[in-house]
Amino acid sequence: MPKFLIQATYTPEGTKGLLSEGASGRRAAVEQVVTGLGGQVESMYFTFGEDDIVLIIDFPDPVSMAAVSLTVKASGALHTRATPLLTIDEIDEAARRQVSFRAPAP
Repeated sequence: MPKFLIQATYTPEGTKGLLSEGASGRRAAVEQVVTGLGGQVESMYFTFGEDDIVLIIDFPDPVSMAAVSLTVKASGALHTRATPLLTIDEIDEAARRQVSFRAPAP
């Protein structure tokens, strides 16, 4: 199952919601969304700094990740970034593939 790194920053309205329902409430909401699309939350951490929350999520396909991303962004409660995570085996396979490429001439 494809893995994704999610990095998110709460908007002021999203932060008010977090303060109101707590971190465990947000964890339950995330679990419900992810499992509803056949995925699994591997880990979820709140952070200090540029991002407020970091998650590693498994989804059955990238379309499921895109659906969640669009819905969450439309809520206006968070600004998010989703990064696909590749295994060592996937990178080894990519390194073995022949790619026809010519760099631009100076």
